[in-house]
Amino acid sequence: MSSRAQLDVASLSHPGMVRTHNEDSVFVDGEAGLAVLADGMGGYSAGEVASGIAVNVISTGLLPELTSGRELSKVDIGSGLTHAALLLQQQIALANKGIYEAAQARPECAGMGTTLVATVLFQNRISIGHIGDSRCYRLRGDKFEQLTHDHSLLQEQIDSGMLTPEQAKYSLNKNLVTRALGIEAVVPADIAEYRVEAEDIYILCSDGLTDMVEADVVRDIVVAKRVDLAEAAAELIDIANQNGGRDNISVVLLRVPAEFLPTSGWLQRWLAKKPE
Repeated sequence: MSSRAQLDVASLSHPGMVRTHNEDSVFVDGEAGLAVLADGMGGYSAGEVASGIAVNVISTGLLPELTSGRELSKVDIGSGLTHAALLLQQQIALANKGIYEAAQARPECAGMGTTLVATVLFQNRISIGHIGDSRCYRLRGDKFEQLTHDHSLLQEQIDSGMLTPEQAKYSLNKNLVTRALGIEAVVPADIAEYRVEAEDIYILCSDGLTDMVEADVVRDIVVAKRVDLAEAAAELIDIANQNGGRDNISVVLLRVPAEFLPTSGWLQRWLAKKPE
């Protein structure tokens, strides 16, 4: 493990006000720059099994790689992705395989699956992998932006023009995902990479938060509590529960201190030219 600075992190998960148990799973390691959040689905406790497999496979598979001192910024010419992004992609595929095989082997877990959002922060980059409707947002200064695009029926209706974003707020199709980890033998993840700046805050969350709390409210809370991420996470959970808490609610907050980022070198200058 290097002596580099750690990310400032906070995470919190709550069953909500309706569900009797929590099928979300969360992992975060500020030193490794890794965060994983999964929102499971399935009968009985199968959703909890699926999200647990996803988080366990990805975290245990990536941690040794992220802390080994290997060059994560090296870019694969064929895919255009960094080594970190390729590692993330590989571990998501392994997680999918693990969930799918467990569902085939255990009748009580048949049909189980999970959404996923996972991030790796390294150098001055972030790699994001996601499946389903768990999201990653970025707060940069006062600019709040969603970096992931939901795999859901509702999002498809918005994209096709069938619904406006305002109409979508009142739709009954909010929880119908069109892609989930473990549902099929092969499920592709969306992988994206962005440049990181000092004091960026990244928010990973399940739909238990975003279905209950408007994006501008999430932004305002994180802006107001940006110096205390634990307080921000707690307030987000509280607001979601006050608004009904109809699902499990999970949130991870990551803040990038200036000392986490490299300060010089040709690689850093080249990476800085890549898209935000």
